[in-house]
Amino acid sequence: MATEALIERILAAGDGPSASAIDALHELLDETAIDDGAAPKSVAEAARLVGLSAHTLRYYEQEGLVRPARNASGYREYAAPDLRRLVFLTRMRLSGMTMTDLKRYIRLAEQGPGTIPERRRIMLDQQERIRRQIRELSLALETTEYKIRAYDGHP
Repeated sequence: MATEALIERILAAGDGPSASAIDALHELLDETAIDDGAAPKSVAEAARLVGLSAHTLRYYEQEGLVRPARNASGYREYAAPDLRRLVFLTRMRLSGMTMTDLKRYIRLAEQGPGTIPERRRIMLDQQERIRRQIRELSLALETTEYKIRAYDGHP
C-alpha cells in the first residue's frame, strides 16, 4: 500500500479532534497482533497483515530492509521479527523518512547496540524534519484560512 493510501486509512480511522493519529496507526498496524509463536506468513498474508502490497514487501526485500527466510519450495516466509520490521518500516515511511535513511538505519541496527548513538541521531534528524513539516503545514493552513475568510460573502 502506498504511503498516501495508508495516511488516508489512518485519517479515516480518526473520529474527531480527540482521536489520535498515532492511536489509529497503532490500531491499523498493531504489533501485539504479531504472535511470536505463530507460523510464518506468506507474502500475501504478511502484506495483508501490515497493510502493504506484496510488491512493496518484495521491494523492501530487494532494498535489504527485510530478509524473510525461504521455505523448502523457495517461497518467502515472514516470521514475527520480519513482520515487526515491516511495521517499523511502514511507520517510518509514513513519517516521511527517506529510503536512504531507512537503509542506513537498518544497516546500523543489524550491527548491534554499538550503533545506538548513530541510530538515535537518525531519529532526532527525522523528528526535526517532521516538526519543520508541521510548521510549514500550519503556515499553509493559516494562509488558506485567511483566503477563505477574505472570500466570505463573495461568490
